Amino acid sequence: MGAMIKTLLATLLMLASLALPGQAATFSMRRGLNLDQWTTWVGEDKWNDPKAILPFPEWRKFLKDADLKALKDAGFDFLRMPVDPSPFLSAETVALRDDLYASVLDSVRMINRAGLKVIVDMHLIPSGGSRKIGMGEVMDNPEIFEAYVEMVRKMARTLAAEDPHQVAFEPMNEPVVDCDGDGTSLWPDRQLKLFAAARSSATKLTLILTGACYSNAASLAKIDPKMIADDNIIWTFHSYDPFLLTHQGATWAGDFIRYVTGLPFPLTAVPHAQLDVALDTIRARIRAEAPWTRQNGMLAYLDEQVASMDTDEKVLELMDAPFRTVEGWAKANGIKPENITLGEFGMIRQEYGNSYVMPGEYRAAYVRDMIARAEAHGFSWSVWSFGGAFGIVDAFDGDKAEPEVMDAIRSLH
Repeated sequence: MGAMIKTLLATLLMLASLALPGQAATFSMRRGLNLDQWTTWVGEDKWNDPKAILPFPEWRKFLKDADLKALKDAGFDFLRMPVDPSPFLSAETVALRDDLYASVLDSVRMINRAGLKVIVDMHLIPSGGSRKIGMGEVMDNPEIFEAYVEMVRKMARTLAAEDPHQVAFEPMNEPVVDCDGDGTSLWPDRQLKLFAAARSSATKLTLILTGACYSNAASLAKIDPKMIADDNIIWTFHSYDPFLLTHQGATWAGDFIRYVTGLPFPLTAVPHAQLDVALDTIRARIRAEAPWTRQNGMLAYLDEQVASMDTDEKVLELMDAPFRTVEGWAKANGIKPENITLGEFGMIRQEYGNSYVMPGEYRAAYVRDMIARAEAHGFSWSVWSFGGAFGIVDAFDGDKAEPEVMDAIRSLH
């Protein structure tokens, strides 16, 4: 009976939230940066130790007020702050839950004090190692999804009293669902539940909503925004096209891309003979390291991908396509450009454990081109990310990233 009452109340709440549209979007933004999420990957068995997990998120352990102010001075007006939801769903943190929510709020206020707006981004990652709950478990297990919905409600309540001109809330980053192309459409109903939970607690905050399948443009274009009768919404999509160039060496991005390093952006940035050498090196690596049953397929796929971007015109087409898709969807649904954000884009600097470092001039050229596209469409943007594998400020172990990307961003200021 208790479960039935809870379900009925949740349904009534969702219907009430749909019947009462919010205000016009109160949160506005232009140029942003994604902060780091969780770089030391402390094991879940240590999440009950305040010294290991607090302050939270982890960037608080190495970024100070002056570092945030430097980002403001570089020309950013907002930060997207990834928050790992898994500790809020773990049995290890029950005694520290209030401290975790309070630490997120302190982090928000710290960013605002630096003169920067902030999006609180609930940023699930895959489970693995000692981490028991990740994106797969939330999407595949109804009980865990309901726990996630409740966590969203509590996080929204934590943020509810903040200035809605300075703080926005993103209930889920890059949902991994509806990617199979089999016609299933689970995400709209799930997002509706997340929206209702967030809006029930945070009535004034702008909410950042997205499409399914890693927040790609085509998935956003499948969303019917009229399902959510609220105009205090900003819609987000992510784009890392062309993926072959932006994710070189990434071991976590499939069984092919890990063998690809040394390609310039764009491919025409170097003489053809130099490009051939880089491609031959990749082919040799595939033949030496990839499973023999996959080698021929990988070699063919490499040739296919290179052929799709071997001229500047083809690269432009690949990069333009997501923006055209989103723009067409927005116009068809009466959504203003300022209510759309390119929430993530960027080019890898160096994969963890890989000696290859992408030259700074290629990364800067890519980021510059993506920014130009976003701003030409009237979309705000936030580049991925402050540090780590895609770092534009920091690299690894306290080192600084090459300056070219930040110089390109400062030049916009």
